[in-house]
Amino acid sequence: MTNVVVVESPAKAKTINKYLGSDYQVFASYGHIRDLPAKDGSVRPDDDFDMDWEIDAKAAKHVKDISRALKGADHLFLATDPDREGEAISWHVQEVLNAKNLLNGVKVERVVFNEITKDAIIDAFNHPRELDSELVHAYLARRALDYLVGFNLSPVLWRKLPGSRSAGRVQSVALRLICERETAIENFNADEFWSVRVKFLTEDGKAVLANLTHLNGEKLDKLSIGTETAALAAVAAISERDFKVADIEQKKSRRNPAAPFTTSTLQQEASRKLGFATKRTMQIAQRLYEGVSLGGDTVGLITYMRTDGVTMAGEAIAGCRSLIGNDYGTSYVPAEARVYKSKAKNAQEAHEAVRPTDVSRRPKDITGFLEPDQLKLYTLIWQRTVASQMESAILDQVGVNIGSPDKQVTLRATGSVVAFDGFFRLYQEGKDDSDATDDGEDKILPPMKQGQEMKTGDVNPDQHFTQPPPRFSEASLVKTMEELGIGRPSTYSSIISVLQDRNYVRLESRRFTPEDRGRVVTTFLESYFTKYVAYDFTADLENKLDDISGGRIDWKTVLRDFWGAFNSAVGETKDLRVSEVLDRLDEILGPHFFRAGPDGKDPRKCPTCDDGRLNLKLGKFGAFIGCNNYPECRFTRPLAVTDGSTDDLAASGPKELGLDPVTGKMVTLRKGPYGHYVQLGEEEELPAEPVGEGKKPKKPKKIKPKRSSLTKAMDPTSVDLDLALGLLSLPREVGIDPETGKMISAAIGRFGPYIKLEATYVSLKGDDDVLTIGLNRAAHLMANAPKKDPPVELGMHPKNKKPVTLRKGRWGPYVMHGRAMATLPKDMEPENIDLAKAIELLDAKAGKGGKKAAVKKPAAKKPAAKKKTAANKKTAAKINPAQVEPATEPEAAAE
Repeated sequence: MTNVVVVESPAKAKTINKYLGSDYQVFASYGHIRDLPAKDGSVRPDDDFDMDWEIDAKAAKHVKDISRALKGADHLFLATDPDREGEAISWHVQEVLNAKNLLNGVKVERVVFNEITKDAIIDAFNHPRELDSELVHAYLARRALDYLVGFNLSPVLWRKLPGSRSAGRVQSVALRLICERETAIENFNADEFWSVRVKFLTEDGKAVLANLTHLNGEKLDKLSIGTETAALAAVAAISERDFKVADIEQKKSRRNPAAPFTTSTLQQEASRKLGFATKRTMQIAQRLYEGVSLGGDTVGLITYMRTDGVTMAGEAIAGCRSLIGNDYGTSYVPAEARVYKSKAKNAQEAHEAVRPTDVSRRPKDITGFLEPDQLKLYTLIWQRTVASQMESAILDQVGVNIGSPDKQVTLRATGSVVAFDGFFRLYQEGKDDSDATDDGEDKILPPMKQGQEMKTGDVNPDQHFTQPPPRFSEASLVKTMEELGIGRPSTYSSIISVLQDRNYVRLESRRFTPEDRGRVVTTFLESYFTKYVAYDFTADLENKLDDISGGRIDWKTVLRDFWGAFNSAVGETKDLRVSEVLDRLDEILGPHFFRAGPDGKDPRKCPTCDDGRLNLKLGKFGAFIGCNNYPECRFTRPLAVTDGSTDDLAASGPKELGLDPVTGKMVTLRKGPYGHYVQLGEEEELPAEPVGEGKKPKKPKKIKPKRSSLTKAMDPTSVDLDLALGLLSLPREVGIDPETGKMISAAIGRFGPYIKLEATYVSLKGDDDVLTIGLNRAAHLMANAPKKDPPVELGMHPKNKKPVTLRKGRWGPYVMHGRAMATLPKDMEPENIDLAKAIELLDAKAGKGGKKAAVKKPAAKKPAAKKKTAANKKTAAKINPAQVEPATEPEAAAE
């Protein structure tokens, strides 16, 4: 009997193959074998949402291998991952093989397992099932929704907001979260407040720190003392009084361990404790799940890592309790096993939590078999899992109120002692900024008793300011998305990656900041597609997809309900003028992009002309800021915030540095899309040349001003006229190279400053300054530069009398004529090449579609534009698949 097994990845195939034996052939599909073609019409709402599928070019080979193995096979096992995406991959494989008539007489069954261990694999193959059509329908609905949004909303962005990349069903909502947080930070007004802390001494001289809580007999809140004057008054009130211990509160509190990991909490904790990006976390977890070689045996170390469940199998719980008792003592084992339930909105809990497949496999036991990052993540998962079944930590908490006899002033000292560390001994959960507190309860207080007199020591008033909400980290963004019900475990990582790949957000110091392009896109979507970037709407749609998985609703009903309203919303934007969009964006984003500086000047005033007003504008490459007096005033600057400070030097317009002593033209410092640069004068327009009567007048020639970029090492705020003139003088001659007798020159290019000798370039780094480098240093750098063989001239091409040369390149020897190049065949020695053979190679290359250098053909006439018909009114522009929001994260496919 021959059995064929299909899994997603070669690593998983390799591990499973060892468990199943010689009667089974295991093949990897390498993720999805087909997808919707990246063109308009792949999902057809008018045909009841029929879909066209296309086999990926890379997947064709894997399909061919599976097809070949099925000839003569009796059984096909589809053993892809146990989630919605895994079910979809199995369905695609079955559909493709059915279409090839390869499943006649072959029994097809689905097997699922939550961990890749021998017992789990054997048990799964002993209990196969059929494909779950409801999970497949949920996948089809999600894929259709993502496609319909991407292929209908993205073209609207391209037309109305040139330079925008794409919009996605979930990615746009995540972008809104980041943008709204940034707006909240910008609009935040800090409030001043003061706290007063007193150092008391007990009768035996022990120090006790206490904070002021009541003044003039009234309880204080955080902002009650709002000025230094009020704080000093409070200090005076304390200093003129005596104090005693008014009362002592003692209580025991229990801290319970956190539940074992879900995908979301694993990503959050790996970000907080290990500094891993969500994508990196999932890549490592995938490898730990698929199997790691431990002394010759390949074993899956953790259970399936895409899950929102927090439950664990009974044998796993028993294993944890046994280990805890053996390693930490029976006092650390709770009387009953802990049972957890997910707090996440929309949690399906279809799978176990992420846990080790065998908790007795301690991190220290497998250190030598894992890469450093793999060991870190496995250790985190192992500790969290074991700690989740440990006894609670018990804390003795003490609160002491110290008051004046007249009860006008009260201060409070707090402290705590860990009476029993419980799970603290192994693991404590990390915190985000918004969760962190500094309540002082980790202090140990000396013994005190009620009525005891306290000696007043130092009285310290401290100034504070309220803080804005923190920017999202990857951990806090995932946490918020999960709380709102946006996305699913398999999509968090890909959503974050897409936002960064589109340059809608940037990650700095592990915090997300929206790019101005991202803010423009979000504002546009909120203005014209309000419903579709609403948190509740997105979460409700995720609920409906879950209902499809559970068989509670028909998948095409969900698509019909969505498409009707969404298609109408897209249609309403067709007649929307770009000027209307600009006015709307300018109104909403004006406070962000135009902020008054410390000098009080109008940030909208054009720095070039007297009466111009700066507005948001749209160009071929995206949004920018320009003067409303265009074309009379041509001032523009990149879409960036400026408040007139030195940090925004040259962003608000050209800064005049002085006159060039040679030409008398003004030298200015400016900021362009690629950074700061200096410019000599302005663009000039020469008068048009006279033409004969009846001839079309020629356009006047424009002369662009000389410009030079600043290097990365140069601070724009320190650029003066002398430095600018030095930059504008580039390229400059450094001196004659003593070896070659040729001139060495210095200049700034696309990749920074460099020196050049004939065809050899050397980048300048460190202390080597392009403006001051001398001949000795330049000659030394050239002498140590990698040498390139000079081109060998073979002769002149007979058609245009230009040289044909033989050169050495990265991929071997080649011949070149103008811009045309042809690689020498492997069996042809460079020494045997002559002009005739070189021309033959160049002509052969040109005949295969290469570029001919010798003959210029007249430009072909452009075909007449096709008349629009009802069939092609919709945008048919092809979209790169990467521009549409992925249905699942890339890690689901094999590496």
